[in-house]
Amino acid sequence: MFKFVTLFACLAVIVAAYEEEHHSHPKYKFEYGVKDEHTHDHKSQWESRDGDDVKGQYTIDEADGTHRIVDYTSDHKGGFQPHVQRKGHAQHPHGESYANIEQHY
Repeated sequence: MFKFVTLFACLAVIVAAYEEEHHSHPKYKFEYGVKDEHTHDHKSQWESRDGDDVKGQYTIDEADGTHRIVDYTSDHKGGFQPHVQRKGHAQHPHGESYANIEQHY
């Protein structure tokens, strides 16, 4: 009888752990950013999740001088929904065209 009770108790713990792992409510928040004046690498991101609802934003300085901002949401009904903005005016350096640069292989 003791073996049966012990086996039943172990089985109950395994089932409870399985249920918690596969039916838990995911929830998190994170953010990070880079601002390197030497390489001009500027970007940031934040995101939060509560269950199936995800909200976030990322920003990046583009090579043409513009600043891209992407706000997004995601859920099980609407899927991934981004809203993209670009700030500033694209600037291209004046100088020799890449087509005129001698290639060395």
